Amino acid sequence: MSAAASGHDGRPRLRVAVVDDDSAVRQVVCDTLISDGMEAVACATAAELFEATTRNAPIDLIILDLQLPDGDGFGIAASIRATSAVPIIMLTGRGGDLDRIMGLEIGADDYVVKPFNARELLARVKAIRRRTANDFEMVHTIRNGYRFLGHVMDVDRRRLTAPSGAPVALTVAEFDLLHALVEHHGRVLSRDQLLEFTHRAAEDIFDRTIDVLILRLRRKIEPNPTSPRVIRTERGHGYVFDVKVETIGAPPRCA
Repeated sequence: MSAAASGHDGRPRLRVAVVDDDSAVRQVVCDTLISDGMEAVACATAAELFEATTRNAPIDLIILDLQLPDGDGFGIAASIRATSAVPIIMLTGRGGDLDRIMGLEIGADDYVVKPFNARELLARVKAIRRRTANDFEMVHTIRNGYRFLGHVMDVDRRRLTAPSGAPVALTVAEFDLLHALVEHHGRVLSRDQLLEFTHRAAEDIFDRTIDVLILRLRRKIEPNPTSPRVIRTERGHGYVFDVKVETIGAPPRCA
């Protein structure tokens, strides 16, 4: 990600994806956000949203319509929430309690029913920004890092921050191993490869040391360390970092 553009107050501008197949609604919402110094990314479909999330500059908040031509908003929100803690505001013409409850249970941060007042929607966006201000400011000061499941990894400063904003204490070896796994996410890495990537192969350690470090990392970053799904074991082959990873600062790694 290149340096983030700044708003009227000199702070990084909030980058909001506005996802709605109604061009009039998209225009109104985008104009409202832009007039308040934010950056709006207009998306007419789920495909355009997912394309936007893979670009270099991160999406800081998503305003998501419940009904899109290529997907159901609930399913899209659930897919996003499985790999990212980015705030989501559901936007819908259905105002029933069941829909509202489903949206919040999936992990949406707020729910706005059409027709809506654009200034009210803006107030809700600002309220979410205030609640997530620490994470937003932190991400936009990182020049080389990653984000996964709400965790933020600053490679240059060698820091890992939990979704709560609290620092995660990692030893030198743990950070090096996590960096190798995250950098090669989606790829199965053997113990020998992990030793090589962490520059520890020349040291007087055994490959089983990797297993110990993996166990310690799981205790610190897995939602359920006894049933790991972030760092997954491939029997007889090694380990794979098996969640979506967003690149911060540096250009995305080519597959």
